[in-house]
Amino acid sequence: MGWRSVIKRFFVLACSLTLPLASAAAQQATVHLEPQQLHGSRPIEKQTEAAVIRDYLAAWESMQSALNLNQPTLLDTNFVGPALDKLTGTIGDQASLGIHVRYQERSHDLQFVFYSPEGSSIQLIDTVEYDEQVLDHDKVLATKPLRQRYLVVLTPSEVRWRVRLFQADTQ
Repeated sequence: MGWRSVIKRFFVLACSLTLPLASAAAQQATVHLEPQQLHGSRPIEKQTEAAVIRDYLAAWESMQSALNLNQPTLLDTNFVGPALDKLTGTIGDQASLGIHVRYQERSHDLQFVFYSPEGSSIQLIDTVEYDEQVLDHDKVLATKPLRQRYLVVLTPSEVRWRVRLFQADTQ
């Protein structure tokens, strides 16, 4: 077993434990919205809530495509700052190993927890159920069902909300 094969196996394991995840196919995941638990922030208007959910789910679609095709430019519309940097790095690592990752999300359980008084950021928690598949070219190396909780911070841009922070909750 060569060093490249060892690195690929390590990366497969690391992907399943630490990477932000996305959906793989055209099938729509179910979305459930928990009651808001806003602490020390302003209320979220229904129109803002709908826009954030729409843009957040679009971010998952672009992340899925970027990770599956190893093309970080597909992230630019929906991600900024640390989230964009982390995903771009992940895609670079995948490409250098000759692998890619596909995700099929089944459900999102969303809860809004903070909306800044000036409207410059919104925080939510997303508990996602999905299947993760790691491939070497078109050969499947591993497939597993997962359930992961994410802390997400979105910020408004000219015409949409963009994901600034996308972090798996380790608890």
